[in-house]
Amino acid sequence: MKAVILAAGAGTRIGNQLPKCLMELPSGKTIIGNQIDILHERNIREIVVVVGFKKDIIMEKYPGVLYKYNPFYHMTNTSKSLMMALQSVDVGDTVWLNGDVFLEPEVLERVLSREGNVIAVNRSKCDDEEVKYRTDSQGRIVEISKAVEQAEGESVGVNKISAADFPRFLEGLNRCSDSDYFEKGIEICISEGMEFYPVDISNCKCIEVDFKEDFERVKDFFK
Repeated sequence: MKAVILAAGAGTRIGNQLPKCLMELPSGKTIIGNQIDILHERNIREIVVVVGFKKDIIMEKYPGVLYKYNPFYHMTNTSKSLMMALQSVDVGDTVWLNGDVFLEPEVLERVLSREGNVIAVNRSKCDDEEVKYRTDSQGRIVEISKAVEQAEGESVGVNKISAADFPRFLEGLNRCSDSDYFEKGIEICISEGMEFYPVDISNCKCIEVDFKEDFERVKDFFK
């Protein structure tokens, strides 16, 4: 098992001078530091962090992981950052996380305990700005984007691809446009028969920090 953390973006919506992944939690850890510790606790040692905006600060703070630089981070979206990371590692089961996600260990535990391709979801939330999903009668995800209607919940930014589907998923990402989120690659693969299943983490502590209000909710977890 290997892991990819997507941390190339500038995070302009939250107005930080530093990458969002370096926001400090009440515990003293940063968001990405918390992620790396949780991955290490599961003995995942091959961790690739995709960097772009102010990359040197992240790389100097966490020298014990691997890095992939996306020089076009200001022009591309997460589909291309993830594609670059997967091109740099061997085929195998791979978990990937958005670098601005605060999570507790149980979230990763649930994702890794499921076979196949899985997407961690929160069924209790369905905000307009978030990536949403819908399943079919067999429980397979059939649609995942910000534009899903009759959504069943939100994707929280923690996902896993199996070794068997790794090459096809990489090809799906390659077919995405520069502006696409990686969820477009998932939808391309789903349209061609690949199966992804939701993993419910609604009762876990897990928030993707897009806005300042999100980070305030994260801090509430520590009270």
